[in-house]
Amino acid sequence: MKEVEILVEVKSSKEEVLKILEKFNFVGEKEVLDIYFYNENNEKLKPINGELKECFRLRKKDGKNYITYKIDHFKDGKWVYSDEEETKVDDFEIMLKIVSQLGFKPLVEIDNIKHTFLTDKYEIVLEEVKNLGLFLEVERLVVGDNEDVHVVKEEIFDFIKSLNINVGEESTAGKPELMLRKKI
Repeated sequence: MKEVEILVEVKSSKEEVLKILEKFNFVGEKEVLDIYFYNENNEKLKPINGELKECFRLRKKDGKNYITYKIDHFKDGKWVYSDEEETKVDDFEIMLKIVSQLGFKPLVEIDNIKHTFLTDKYEIVLEEVKNLGLFLEVERLVVGDNEDVHVVKEEIFDFIKSLNINVGEESTAGKPELMLRKKI
């Protein structure tokens, strides 16, 4: 599935942003734990200068567990979109053991609280990321195979601007990369 989204750091207060977003359909607030892994024997899963081109993740969200593999696509050194494959797994702890037995080691953990809202076109998530900050992530719900990703991203950024939230520039990295850079 093609994932096209924009991530920006929020400079407004959490309360201000939630007030602005309350006009949309509130889906809920959830605590999410993502553990990203690397493997010394797999070049695709090794970070290079704080960047991940492909990543392997276990997620715990709302009493459900998922395993995910993502391939990031870049243009001129900037992230454009990801191909993401994800499926549910029953037992998080057993999955951790399996992953460890296969030689994978934890790279970074992203522990956050997500406040999720929906429109007919977008999923809007205000994220409080432990040890990283406050972020807004807006993802277009449906992206056709033949759509120009750059046009879709412009549309998303225009939507973000229309919200009148004080945000930074589009992040050229995801939260795992931002956390890796902070660790370095």
